[in-house]
Amino acid sequence: MTFDNDGALPVARVLTDALPYIKRYRGKTIVVKYGGNAMTDGDLKNGFARDVVLMKLVGMNPVVVHGGGPQIGQALARLGKESTFVNGMRVTDAETMDVVEMVLGGLINKEIVNLINTQGGGAVGLTGKDGGLIRARKLAMSRLAPDGSLEDIDLGHVGEVISVNTAAVDLLVSGDFIPVIAPIGVDEQGASYNINADLVAGAVAEKLQAEKLVLLTNTPGILDSNGELMPGIGTQEVEELITKGVIHGGMLPKIRTALDAVQAGVKRAHIIDGRVEHALLLEIFTKRGLGTLISQRQQ
Repeated sequence: MTFDNDGALPVARVLTDALPYIKRYRGKTIVVKYGGNAMTDGDLKNGFARDVVLMKLVGMNPVVVHGGGPQIGQALARLGKESTFVNGMRVTDAETMDVVEMVLGGLINKEIVNLINTQGGGAVGLTGKDGGLIRARKLAMSRLAPDGSLEDIDLGHVGEVISVNTAAVDLLVSGDFIPVIAPIGVDEQGASYNINADLVAGAVAEKLQAEKLVLLTNTPGILDSNGELMPGIGTQEVEELITKGVIHGGMLPKIRTALDAVQAGVKRAHIIDGRVEHALLLEIFTKRGLGTLISQRQQ
């Protein structure tokens, strides 16, 4: 005889189906890059916070790295300062960098921390400047001039990661906290730099030798030449797709981050659709998963 009290049986089945994944990832570090629509839609924000808290409660060690480009643009616009982009990167002068630090390290970081804590978690906010977490340097960029020569482009305080010191993160994780990291780095002279959040998430995942790197995006994942989702691909196939131009544009930095992380020892990297409610739980606790898995071997 089957007993079902107000639809409770499906809930029990879901929990038992999730049990193998809870056992598999208990004690493992999972780095999540949080961005896109998941950061701006109210329901998705609350859902993300609940997902992270649940991951922690069942024994995983989530580490969150967040973006905030649209919010930075809105803050600059309110100040009457126009945003300028070169190859998709915001030119960041000293005044803009002050706004970046205020928005990323202050407003957004603390909002995410508060969301997680409101859902019963114990989150602590960091920037890459705290505990020497992210050592950075100025990003060098050049482009082809009309005469065919290469000319340097000065992006101001836009940086790249040169090293990661996870001592502060390790301390928080060992204390049962959830680190929430804003992608701001500092150089040896103490200058601050705005760094792409995908790159920071990848560098942190590599240093922590994370079990998973999960990049939340506004796309279903990696699409093939016919526009169909590719559920899983190996590192060699990724290189071939880049060479053929199938992977291009804004997806390139994300796939490069995922590829570099896997090649540096992260077990798996995932590019998933953050517009899907509870995307994290669907990826981690279900056999089918969500989005595209990048690993050393074809799945």
